[in-house]
Amino acid sequence: MKVTVYSTTTCPYCVMLKKWLDEKHVEYTNYMVDSNPYAAQMMVSQSGQQGVPFTTIEHDDGTVDKIIGFDRNKLQAALM
Repeated sequence: MKVTVYSTTTCPYCVMLKKWLDEKHVEYTNYMVDSNPYAAQMMVSQSGQQGVPFTTIEHDDGTVDKIIGFDRNKLQAALM
């Protein structure tokens, strides 16, 4: 499983999401879209919008969960 988080330096929900993932011992790659234009472009192409946090969870079978915002229930279900 590969977890990717798109966030900004000023987003409080981004901070909460990353803290939650850290507490769950979930490894993830974080892209700061406010300082990385390429990552911002990738986020918009995948999510269709500019809101953060945006999380993708790529499973071993190739399926991908895309979660906009810090939705604990959706994240928990996707990580199982």
